[in-house]
Amino acid sequence: MDLNIRKTVIHNVKDNSPQELEATIVDSIERQDEHLLPGLGVLFELIWNKSSKEDRDAMIETLEGGLQH
Repeated sequence: MDLNIRKTVIHNVKDNSPQELEATIVDSIERQDEHLLPGLGVLFELIWNKSSKEDRDAMIETLEGGLQH
C-alpha cells in the first residue's frame, strides 16, 4: 500500500478557506490525537517552506519559548 501523507493532507485541505484551515489546525491540536500529528507536520512544512528568514526566526523563537514552559 502506497501511503503518501503529504499528498493526502494537501489534497484534503487545498480548497479550504482560511477559516477552514484554521479550524482544521485548532481541531487537530485540541483533540490531542497523535494520529493527526503527521498532518500538522505537513502543514507546518508548507508554512516553513513559504516563510521568509525573518518569519522562520520568529517561529523558532516562539517554539523555543513554548518549550521553556
